[in-house]
Parts: sequence; C-alpha cells; structure tokens
Amino acid sequence: MNTTSFIRLVILAAIWGSSFLFMRIAAPILGPAVLIEYRVAFAALFLAIVGIVLKKRLDLAANWKHYLILGFINSALPFVLFAFAARTLSASLMAILNATAPMWGALIGALWSRQSIAPRTAAGLVLGTCGVAVLVGFDRVTTRPGASLAIAAALVATICYSIASIYTKTAKSVEPYANAHGSMWAATLLTIPFLPFFPQPAAPTMGVMGAALALGILCSGIAYLLYFRLIQDVGPTSALTVTFLSPLFGILWGSLFLGEVIGWHTIAGAVVVIAGTALVIGFVPRFGARDAAPASPTRK
Repeated sequence: MNTTSFIRLVILAAIWGSSFLFMRIAAPILGPAVLIEYRVAFAALFLAIVGIVLKKRLDLAANWKHYLILGFINSALPFVLFAFAARTLSASLMAILNATAPMWGALIGALWSRQSIAPRTAAGLVLGTCGVAVLVGFDRVTTRPGASLAIAAALVATICYSIASIYTKTAKSVEPYANAHGSMWAATLLTIPFLPFFPQPAAPTMGVMGAALALGILCSGIAYLLYFRLIQDVGPTSALTVTFLSPLFGILWGSLFLGEVIGWHTIAGAVVVIAGTALVIGFVPRFGARDAAPASPTRK
C-alpha cells in the first residue's frame, strides 16, 4: 500500500467514524426517520451529480428490483435503526457495535449455507460477544432509559449490513458505483414509510442541518467513492482495514466534540470486538499487490 492509498484509508476511516458523531448531534432533534431521509436524499443527489460528470449510468430498467432490495437492507432500515439508537447511545459505543457486522455475517452465512462454523470463526464470535458484553456491562450510557432497546436496534442494524453483504455476493453483478447510487435513491423512497412513526421532535438549527448534510454528502456519497477507489488501488482485503480503524475514530470524535468519557471498558471492549472480527473474517492485510476477490463496503 503506497502513501496515497494509506492516506485515503485513514481519511475514509475518519469519515465513517464521524457518522456516529453526526447522528448523535442530529437524531435527537430531527428524529430518526427525518434525519435518514435527509441523509439518503443528500447522498443520492450528490452521487447523481457525480454520475453526470463521470457519465455513469444506473440501468434502472434492468436493476430497479436489485436497488430496492439493497437500498432497504443496506441503507434505509439500518440507517433508521442506528439513528434511533443515536438518541440514547454515545457515538463511541455505536461505532464499536458497528464493528460487529462481519461477525454476524459469518454466523448468518454459515446458517444459510448449512455449514458448520470453523473453530477460528467460533472463537471470533465468542471473543466479539465478550467485547460487546464488556461495553454494555460497564458503560454508564446503558443505564439511561431506553438504552436496552437502543442497543438492540444498533445490533439489528449491523445484522442488516451482514445480510446485505451476503445478498450482494449472490445477486446479479452490478457496477459498484451504480450499486451505491441506485441504492441511495431506493433508500430515499423506502425511508418515507418510517416518517409517521418518528415525528420530528424539534425545529433544527443550522448545526443540526449541517450534521444531516455531512451524513449524506460526506459519510455516504464521498465515503463510497473513496472506498471503491481504495478497492481499485489496493484490493478488498487491505481495504477492509477500515473496519478496524473507524471505531477508533468514532471514539476519538465522540470524546473531542461531545465530551464522551473514554473509560477502560471502552478501550478494552473495542480491542476485544476488533480482535474477534479479525478472527471471524480471517483478516491478514496485504500491503503489496492488489487482491483479486471483490468485497462489500463496510457501512456506516
């Protein structure tokens, strides 16, 4: 991995780590559904402009069903669930919980294919679960009213990401940019039914709208472009390093901008969860030649 690719990797991890900060700022004011409607709509418009500039097509007539499925399980539903959790949980806790997605993917994949779970994968699942237990058991945030439901929502969101990853491996082959662009338009449509269940609690300030705009353009639109460029340059295996870096940035941004306390349990839980995830996916970074196999992006 050359210097330019490494810088892109760090920037991407910082951006995806910041998504939990922005949700924590905006979700209590806009409500989960309104915030995510802004997020996916801003992302769709941004990617549409990029598509015009780069002369990329969606092939909507051929792929609209695929975009709807991917937009629901990869964006609309998990985004709303994380925004719901953001009303209660800290940015750092959500960032670490998000890192468990590959673990659920391995478990669901084994159950779906009716294959036994490899010992290494089983050890990673146990280790990751222990990490979540450390976080939940010792974090004061979990004593807030509704914290249990918020944690459950965040974990279900990560399971959605896992299902989406399995789906994209078995679905028709669609160009990565089209996947991102088409799924954002689909998510814009599919988030609408959530709006009556989560009315907007208060009038937003400029700062809150800025957070919503950043979620859409920065954390969704620009982040996807960075990720796909990274896969092109260094391959998917090395690009997966972002899975382990983004929780660290989530902790950092929560501490710097929201005054969240970084306790021993935060660091310990993050380390254990990341170690469990690495075991589950058999992660061995390759910093030389490009990898050959495709990968699904880590979602935030």
